[in-house]
Amino acid sequence: MTGWNVRWPEGSVADRHGPVGEISERSVLRHRVSRSTVVLGSGQRNLSGLVDRAAANGLDVVRRRSGGGAVLLQHEGVLWVDVLVPRNDPLWDDDVGRSSIWLGATWCEALAVSGVAADVHRGSFICGLAGRAVCFVGRAAGEVVSEGRKVAGISQRRDRSGARFQCAVLLGADAAARSVAPLVDLLGLVPRAEVLAEVEATVSGVVIPGVADVDTAGVAAADHLFDAFMEAISSTG
Repeated sequence: MTGWNVRWPEGSVADRHGPVGEISERSVLRHRVSRSTVVLGSGQRNLSGLVDRAAANGLDVVRRRSGGGAVLLQHEGVLWVDVLVPRNDPLWDDDVGRSSIWLGATWCEALAVSGVAADVHRGSFICGLAGRAVCFVGRAAGEVVSEGRKVAGISQRRDRSGARFQCAVLLGADAAARSVAPLVDLLGLVPRAEVLAEVEATVSGVVIPGVADVDTAGVAAADHLFDAFMEAISSTG
């Protein structure tokens, strides 16, 4: 059981965070972002003023069905991929704490092919000041770090048919400032200066050698890494 069904879903970011139905086969969903959107984890509630602040910045706000903190999805700077695994698949693991380790290792392999050294976080959840509110500040088992800073987040939702892993990889040298720091003000996190310093210290973006940076060719960088990811995941057992 090694083949992967690759799909390119269409519709709004909200549409593509809706239910995927029964998970009956290995699938990879590659998403394009047409409108920048703040995506909240399933457990994030009562965020007073967020919708108004987001609208003032031209951002939509949606809630995903998987857990974790908020992510700012933009047309450039973030590679968004969903991976679907049926419950009867050899890649399925009943232990939620270790169930995404294999997927993090796959991202590390793809990054290595792209010339970026990375490691899978295998320890307990690390949250710091803002890790429960902002996805990329926290660090859970299976997520990916490079030079000590998080570059890839993974959240998941499981049902009786399988697991949906939602992956986001930051791209570009200014990824922390572009795609994570804005969430500090949007979510109203305090103490602001300390949280911003934490973002700078714990978050980074992938810069692929030989591929133009996100400011000038974000789509090219995302496509390059996605191709490397598909090569890596196609060799999984």
